[in-house]
Amino acid sequence: MSSLENYGILNSSNNWQLSPDELQNIILRNKMGIETESGVLAIYTGLFTGRSPADRFIVKDSITEKKVWWNDKFNRSFDPEKFNQLYNKIVRYLSGKKLYIRDCFLCSDKRYQLNVRSISEYPWSDLFVHNLFFRVPKKGQILPDWLLLCTPGFQANPITDGTRSKNFSILNFYKKIVLIGGSGYTGEIKKSIFSVLNFILPNKKVLPMHCSANIGKIQKDTALFFGLSGTGKTTISNDTNRKLIGDDEHGWTSDNIIFNFEGGCYAKILGISKEKEPMIYQSIRKGAMLENVLFKKGTKEVDFFNDSITQNIRISYPIYFINNIEKKLLSSNIRNIFFLTYDAFGVLPPIAKLNKAQSAYYFLLGYTSKVAGTELNIIKPQATFSSCFGAPFMPLNPIQYTKMLIKKLDNPKINVWMVNTGIISSGDTSGSRIKLRDTRKIVQCVLNGSLSRVDYERYPVFNFYIPKYCPGIYSDILNPKNTWKNKKMYQDQLEKLVKKFMKHFDLYRKYTNKEILSGEPKIG
Repeated sequence: MSSLENYGILNSSNNWQLSPDELQNIILRNKMGIETESGVLAIYTGLFTGRSPADRFIVKDSITEKKVWWNDKFNRSFDPEKFNQLYNKIVRYLSGKKLYIRDCFLCSDKRYQLNVRSISEYPWSDLFVHNLFFRVPKKGQILPDWLLLCTPGFQANPITDGTRSKNFSILNFYKKIVLIGGSGYTGEIKKSIFSVLNFILPNKKVLPMHCSANIGKIQKDTALFFGLSGTGKTTISNDTNRKLIGDDEHGWTSDNIIFNFEGGCYAKILGISKEKEPMIYQSIRKGAMLENVLFKKGTKEVDFFNDSITQNIRISYPIYFINNIEKKLLSSNIRNIFFLTYDAFGVLPPIAKLNKAQSAYYFLLGYTSKVAGTELNIIKPQATFSSCFGAPFMPLNPIQYTKMLIKKLDNPKINVWMVNTGIISSGDTSGSRIKLRDTRKIVQCVLNGSLSRVDYERYPVFNFYIPKYCPGIYSDILNPKNTWKNKKMYQDQLEKLVKKFMKHFDLYRKYTNKEILSGEPKIG
């Protein structure tokens, strides 16, 4: 099909399945981007350099009304008639324009494949879709299940259109349409489709997860890394000693298969170096797309340490740009789960072993910090709770995802760990963030079995267990109390954080069972 008339888009000039080279040439020719000295495309996404969760809506209808966990933070309801009106305005806006169309699909496990047709106003949006989703060489090879319309240049009228602002991202599960407008930030595309999968897959007995995953080359053991953007999910899972399954979004099936939702990666690269992150660094090559980077003065060499535009500078690239990947992008034999947490209070240990009840409790609450740049108006790390370590993308009640995880943890061979990648002493004013090399070493010691051969001690109040020794790690940092000079201040911060946990847990108390409740930390 060459015409888009059945969508209501008339007289458009349609470009189907263009190659990355073709798209890059169009972007450069139209002065929508710059080519770096190494030939990589760099774009500036405009006003929005991060997501706007408060502008994500779900149409409330017979499918979603009783299933969605409605709230005013990210699962905002949208009227079906308003959606129809806005859709009609958007297709009129797109009519007569030069558009970029791509058929693609999600999910490496073909049993759960979701086919998507994206129609983009900007060529860079189409390049992002090419890089992030699974690629289909020719149009007509798949029939789309969902339609995605991406219109960064279209701005809504909140008064007449029912949106909160001029920008928006709206999911309609009845019509199977995603509308994105007013923002050129490509992450809105990725997370909208992630939200779609997070709603539909539990009905197929698949636990959707905001996590990265890798697999050991020898033992073939699978590890999962949960965490919000900026906590180390991508960086730590990109391990030269293990094969990458995926860096952000996965499903866990009823027959215990882990599969990647995506065919690409979208990595934060502020401060990246070949030494610290070799697998991601070698993916910075032609065909990839850089976002919101700046150059060293008088050159086309990217300055990866310049955050003048945003701390959320990123790169998108097809996952095959990484040599060290599990080719099928799926695995089994899950052995370790890591909850990556940026603790802004400086009282959580670098590594803690959780029992089943604690695993459910901390998964449900998803304590971490929003790291600068990943959302609007986030300038420095802010302590937050993000249920299932991905609340803005989880349309269902968090309890539903948590109960699915609990069933998975009936397997006694699966170990769950909390890893603090944030402040490990003295709080957010004078404390220091744990060194990346130390976090990598600690995780490696879990994966190679070293931490199964050491003594543990109970960490008070939180009641999980922490190792007394970890090979290659200065032992004092394993217990946060040892790194605080002022012990009273340490105790005050500890209790302050626990009270935040307890207050946030109040949202879920009436839905939880005794098992989850027993994982709660206790003061006194």
